[in-house]
Amino acid sequence: MSKGIWFAIGAYLTWGVFPVYWKWLHSVPSLQLLAHRIGWSFVLLLGVLLVGRKWGEFRAVAFPWRVLRIYILAAVLIGINWLTYIWGVNNNYIIETSLGYFINPLLSVLMGVFFLRERLRPLQWLPIVLAAVGVTYLTISYGRLPWIALTLAFSFAIYGLVKKTAPLGALYGLSLETGLLFLPAVGWLLFSEFSGQGAFLHTSLTVDLLLIGAGVVTTVPLLLFASAAQRIPLSMIGVLQYIAPTMQFLLGLLVYKEPFDQARLIGFGIVWVALLIFWLEGALAARRRRLHAALVQAAGKKSQAGTDA
Repeated sequence: MSKGIWFAIGAYLTWGVFPVYWKWLHSVPSLQLLAHRIGWSFVLLLGVLLVGRKWGEFRAVAFPWRVLRIYILAAVLIGINWLTYIWGVNNNYIIETSLGYFINPLLSVLMGVFFLRERLRPLQWLPIVLAAVGVTYLTISYGRLPWIALTLAFSFAIYGLVKKTAPLGALYGLSLETGLLFLPAVGWLLFSEFSGQGAFLHTSLTVDLLLIGAGVVTTVPLLLFASAAQRIPLSMIGVLQYIAPTMQFLLGLLVYKEPFDQARLIGFGIVWVALLIFWLEGALAARRRRLHAALVQAAGKKSQAGTDA
């Protein structure tokens, strides 16, 4: 396998075991976990910029207002996504968080239609409608809207939409996003400390190391993913992206024994069927495009041969 595929697999495997990491820190309030995740991520990324002697270039491209306003929105969205995920995992909603990332690809396609004027092939509407049916069924069976899954799906889909117009690469973009959130994160940690609720340096060495490590487990898979996206086709990334929510679902079901009754099975089943149709339709469309390109190329060669004769 190519290096790009290994990078993608590494990123998705890391995201797949995220629930285990945050469960180790279940005693720390979610907002503090988020603040540590932001703070240590920025410190790590700042170190990368300084060691790589890229700070000057980063400062030159990151601070014009037209760039900042895009990344302020991106920072708010990723902050909401991270907080919702951490809270969901540590309040025993791992299965529901996985649903959010199963839905996300379909939601991203729908946003492309409404905001980027992209056009869908007729069969592509079927999985989107099926996913909506699945979420509606789960809402009825839960007796409540699956807000954790929907918040994760919408925040990440809108984040992806914003990043499509963002001018910076992965390293500079993530550095700016975490940098914009850094002062609020530090402010919250100081407030927690002075109010007697701070966890860092007040619990155990293990917890302290895990809080510091939150920066590593946040930045490494994102940088791996960025490297993979530059090396392999988006169609391959589209297949591999389901590794993470599948692992999260299995962890919630088999390791943490979260409830998964028949109603949830039906609702998730509808979403899974929608994803299968979405993937098969995309694979067939890509095959048709390749066949058409090959026929056009062959016709061109035949025409050229006739002219030469």
